Amino acid sequence: MASVVFEQNTRIPLGLSSLEQFRAWARSDDFPENGRIDYIDGDVEVDMSPEDLFTHGTLKTKLTAVLLERVERLDLGHLFSDCARISDIEANLSVEPDVVLISHEAIKTGRVTLVPKAGGLPDRFIEIEGTPELIVEIISDSSVIKDRQRLLAAYHAAGVPEYWLVDARGSQLSFQLHALDANQYRLADIDADGYQRSAVLACYYQLRREQGKHGYWQYDLEAKPQ
Repeated sequence: MASVVFEQNTRIPLGLSSLEQFRAWARSDDFPENGRIDYIDGDVEVDMSPEDLFTHGTLKTKLTAVLLERVERLDLGHLFSDCARISDIEANLSVEPDVVLISHEAIKTGRVTLVPKAGGLPDRFIEIEGTPELIVEIISDSSVIKDRQRLLAAYHAAGVPEYWLVDARGSQLSFQLHALDANQYRLADIDADGYQRSAVLACYYQLRREQGKHGYWQYDLEAKPQ
């Protein structure tokens, strides 16, 4: 099959005209192991840029660690970071967010389905079909419009209850918690102490950063004492 070749010999087959065709390719052995490749409302979007160490990598690690602790302590569900593919048929979407949470309830009720790995091996899954409870995206230089516009609209169309959007590239750290509303996402209210409420996690959060050793950024996702 003819294909388009991107940097690092990444090959994208021509003729991926539907979400199902893209998902079939994403589950195949031909799908690239590196980079992020998303399908957003008919468009295949490729990002082969490496993650910035201190405005993306360490930030994602901190967010994942704090959220995982709460998810496990409250037994809310499953938290994934990196390369967990989410596909939503109604939203015409298949993406690999930075962080994603799916609840036990979503699996139990069938709102989310775990897609098994080829071969039918037990307890081996490679894709999540349906609507997760929470998605986090960290903006990089190559994903500004995608994260702030296209994915904002796509996650709303998919009915994702919360979309956290973080931008640590500039002099001011931006942490936006978007809550699902009827026609669009709305920004969560910020209380007098600067905390935003996550209804999904039943907790108020504030993201801070400071320069640690050698001047590199260190992050803290702080939960408000109850």
